[in-house]
Amino acid sequence: LGQSRNFYQHAAALINQSANNPVSNTTEDSLAYLRTEREFKNLLITELPNGDWAQTVLRQFFFSVYQFLLYEQLQKSSDEQLAAIAQKSNKEITYHIKWSSEWVIRLGDGTDESNARMKKAIETLWEYTGELFIHANYEIELAKEGLGADPSLLKQQWLQKINEVFEEATLTVPASGFMQTGGKQGTHTEHLGFILAEMQSLQRMYPGAEW
Repeated sequence: LGQSRNFYQHAAALINQSANNPVSNTTEDSLAYLRTEREFKNLLITELPNGDWAQTVLRQFFFSVYQFLLYEQLQKSSDEQLAAIAQKSNKEITYHIKWSSEWVIRLGDGTDESNARMKKAIETLWEYTGELFIHANYEIELAKEGLGADPSLLKQQWLQKINEVFEEATLTVPASGFMQTGGKQGTHTEHLGFILAEMQSLQRMYPGAEW
């Protein structure tokens, strides 16, 4: 949540600075609570249900390794505020990787039951990992301008870390196959709508409400 607030606050400030309307009042809350599903451009894997514990920790592991590599690139951004947020965030993400990878190893190299659950989690989640490295048009433009990161450059480093942990966990990285995409273009799973309905309900019932 702290990372999200930092990014949303910075995004709101940039929108207000560049808006044609001098009275633009975009805030972190309006970005989080007043956008529709189509206006969110996120990875599909982040909106999937937790499932059982194996799926929960594996999803955290997959995403945290990707997030760490992405923020390493963002630390080189010409936007000093964006670079600072990425640098600060990676200190926390380092712990997320350590915590989730230890659980992947513990379950994968544990009992027959825990190993089977990890294999089921891999089967469920793997088709969502390809989208991590498919850049959207806006990501290409930001990378060219020196502002953003190019996720397509992160795949080999990501796979190397995944392979290292899977080997210790006695798990196998699946062969390449069909990959789900669309989240970065605003096309989502059925799960995001339910998430937003719950998380946005208070703000939509009482617009402008604050703690």
